[in-house]
Amino acid sequence: MERAASAVTFQPSEHQHLRYNPLHDDWVLVSAHRMRRPWQGQMENPPREDVPRCDLANPLCPGAKRAGGEVNPQYESTFVFDNDFPALQPDAPEPGADDHPLFRAASARGVCKVMCFHPWSDLTLPLMSLTEIRAVIDKWTEIAVELGASYTWVQIFENKGAMMGCSNPHPHCQIWASNFLPNEASLEERTQQKHHRERGIPLLLEYAQVEAERKERVVVENPDWLVVVPYWAVWPFQTLLLPRRHICRLQDLRDSERDSLASIMKRLLTKYDNLFEVSFPYSMGWHGAPAPDCLPWDSLCSLLHGFHRGSYRTILGC
Repeated sequence: MERAASAVTFQPSEHQHLRYNPLHDDWVLVSAHRMRRPWQGQMENPPREDVPRCDLANPLCPGAKRAGGEVNPQYESTFVFDNDFPALQPDAPEPGADDHPLFRAASARGVCKVMCFHPWSDLTLPLMSLTEIRAVIDKWTEIAVELGASYTWVQIFENKGAMMGCSNPHPHCQIWASNFLPNEASLEERTQQKHHRERGIPLLLEYAQVEAERKERVVVENPDWLVVVPYWAVWPFQTLLLPRRHICRLQDLRDSERDSLASIMKRLLTKYDNLFEVSFPYSMGWHGAPAPDCLPWDSLCSLLHGFHRGSYRTILGC
């Protein structure tokens, strides 16, 4: 027996459906109708706002002693140092030969750095001035160039807030450089290569152009940058930050584009804070093309992008 065709017209805001994520080559289930269910979830108290501006017991403050005995300088802008508890080290030994195809190991070498955005512990990126945010972007770029000369992948990321696992309220991020491409970066490299071969345009550049025309998911924008809730979003309050021209890496930005990046970051992060009138917890990261001198293939089809995963996760995309 044939099933009668439904007389109900599909509405993406009302009916479940799958959405394709071209970056990860997978599908996301969207069940918008479940937003109408009664909610009895956990309520979180706002984080305490009485963070001292300078506390020498805080190992990220100027003049403070860190766990390894190092004393921080009296820095007045950004400050970068080697992580005292790194996940990657440059001189790790090679694993032995595999004895079974189901038990494989590979080399993992790299460096991990911590970067303080500002000497004051009671500031966050949205509360900093545009000049101060621009200094952060300049330092990100400098480190990306330095580490990219030796390592395949350089990952800049920030976990903000105790809810996101951040152990210190001082404004800071981490920078990991590795001799291998992480799984997500490797997948995004392959999907963007494939899209470029098939359509002749970088995937995220085409996506930014279409989103800018439709204006259905645009959060903030300026002449150089576009922030959207990605069509394939899976996290609450997830955003993707995209340049409007083909840019592979932070170091490819023009001077004016660094200024406009500082501006749009401040606007976006201020919106996050205003959403619930708290210092909004998030995870933020930058994905660009892998280091050009470390790969056997052309990665120019990649597009620099930032992400925020909102708390309850926030993805800051670039």
